[in-house]
Amino acid sequence: MDSTRSGMDGALARMAAFARADHRYVLLGTSAVAAAGMALSSRPRPALSFMAHAYGVEVVMYYALAAWVALSAVALAFKLARWRTYAQTSPFTRPAAVRALRYGSYAVCAMTLVLAIDRIAMGLASAWRVAVTADTRPEPMLESMLFMLYDSRAIFFEGFKTTVALAVFGTVIAFFLALLLVFLRIQVVDRADNDFVRFWKVAGAGFAKAYSTVVRGTPMMVQAMIIFFGVFSLFKLTSLATTQINAIWSTFAAGLVTIVLNSTAYMMEVLRGGIESVDAGQMEAARSLGLSQWQAMRKVVFPQGVKLAIPGLSNELVINIKDSSVLSVIGTFDLMFATTTVGGMYYRQFEAALLTSVIYLCLTMFASWLLGRFAARLDVRPVKLGSTSDQPVNVEEN
Repeated sequence: MDSTRSGMDGALARMAAFARADHRYVLLGTSAVAAAGMALSSRPRPALSFMAHAYGVEVVMYYALAAWVALSAVALAFKLARWRTYAQTSPFTRPAAVRALRYGSYAVCAMTLVLAIDRIAMGLASAWRVAVTADTRPEPMLESMLFMLYDSRAIFFEGFKTTVALAVFGTVIAFFLALLLVFLRIQVVDRADNDFVRFWKVAGAGFAKAYSTVVRGTPMMVQAMIIFFGVFSLFKLTSLATTQINAIWSTFAAGLVTIVLNSTAYMMEVLRGGIESVDAGQMEAARSLGLSQWQAMRKVVFPQGVKLAIPGLSNELVINIKDSSVLSVIGTFDLMFATTTVGGMYYRQFEAALLTSVIYLCLTMFASWLLGRFAARLDVRPVKLGSTSDQPVNVEEN
């Protein structure tokens, strides 16, 4: 009984200490939120501001936020003055005060949220209204960016479609090629193999390793230039005219081939890591049941390894969305090419680059969220990303 009572007393003491410490984090965090709310309130009201008709309410909110910052400063000064006895002597550690501070923090966050909607969201709406009704590009930066986006929406949409198509199709095709190459990459000579099979296993593994080394060791931009101009030069050896060659070997086709070949090397290494993370006993058990090396790999090891590598493989889609921007060097009309086109039309490269960065960010965030849901549905979670070395790597685990 005594041990049980002492354990309960210790737990209650720890809970009380946590409650006393928790209010300090509430004050520290919400004081920064309150300062942000005051800064938002000090900004000029946009044309569509709903707080413009409630000036008195905004004044009360501003001074309430200022009072919260001052209260936080007093609590901090009290803490510094009574460092050792703060928990016992501070009025801020009393249960009623802690409860009041918590409710006050909710009010501070709510007021800051209202000011953020009024200044940021309604400011963006006001700028958008100016941009879509203007005949010429406005001078303010936000209105100028939105005008460029609206006026050149067809150019941006074309680049957006190309970027998405390159990333999606390139990743899907590369996945199947990576499956083939990783099968060659992990081949080992079996005792039952004849000389012909041994030769092709060694040659296949050597080719996959050399391919991975070369592709991962050179920039995608250089690869795109070599692929596009190299194949174009081969077509020039025929009797085809330049316009006919361009119809066959377009910049989109060259960009897709570049992404496929580049992504295949990286996905092969991720797959190899997933396959090698499967317990070696799985292969031994399959072979002991009479399965050949190929049957054991195809029916036992491969399915498990591919599942373990899915999050790492999915990340390649996000990478391809961003890395496809280098294909503008060969004239592929992706988002980056659209950016330089629009920036050159208005002589505003900086604003055009900011617009495109927001589009890329939204694309990658959506892709990451979608792939995260896919990985969760398959019940896999990341532990380590695949290595680019020749050593065995752990990629995922159940």
